[in-house]
Amino acid sequence: MQNESLLFGFHAVLEAIKSGKSIDKIFLQKGLQGELSKELQELLADHEISPNLVPVEKLNQLTRKNHQGVVAFTSPVAFHDLEELIIQTQEKGEVPFFILLDGVTDVRNFGAIIRSAECTGAHGIIVPKSGSAPISGDTVKTSVGAVFNVPICKVDHVKDALFLLHACGIQTIAATEKTDNLVYDIDFKEPTAIVMGSEGSGVSSGVLKTVTKKAKLPMFGEISSLNVSVAAGTFMYEVVRQRL
Repeated sequence: MQNESLLFGFHAVLEAIKSGKSIDKIFLQKGLQGELSKELQELLADHEISPNLVPVEKLNQLTRKNHQGVVAFTSPVAFHDLEELIIQTQEKGEVPFFILLDGVTDVRNFGAIIRSAECTGAHGIIVPKSGSAPISGDTVKTSVGAVFNVPICKVDHVKDALFLLHACGIQTIAATEKTDNLVYDIDFKEPTAIVMGSEGSGVSSGVLKTVTKKAKLPMFGEISSLNVSVAAGTFMYEVVRQRL
């Protein structure tokens, strides 16, 4: 995983954060000690960046270089504050339309969803700081550059984003087979955030209990499942159809 977005070693990561680079992911070896480790963790706290604490084996998988116990990935885009983005959307007099990803980890699926979101006029994509795909070169490539046009918000927890969306009058619709409601039964003319789950297990049970409504796509084949980016695109275009 050697690429231009990868940084390793204390000094490189410290300088990147101090210079204002947007950090997408950062991995710290568990149990790190020393002055540089303390300085880095204080800097991360000041910038509200949550590190992933991992064993050294994980870091060795990311790079064979002398990482000193820290590896970070910079993002080619700056992240947006969700509350500010909602306010901006409402002030424009537009009906909010967001996509919330609960555990989508494949960068190509992420890129394809961003591409569809851009084409359907979504106001932003919301992802958790941990447990989601990074914005890598593959993400940019798969999105065909759409990642530079769609605001992306990082939140500490998916539920926090749901509570904020609800407080702002935005309904949250989870895409899941665990319902009798079809996507066509939902009124998408209302302010909406569509929640898509992970490639393997879908929307998590805790999130399903928190969303406003649940909806599914009709299935007629034997497989009875769609790739998450395809399902997301189908949901997004139902929003477009209703709002035309």
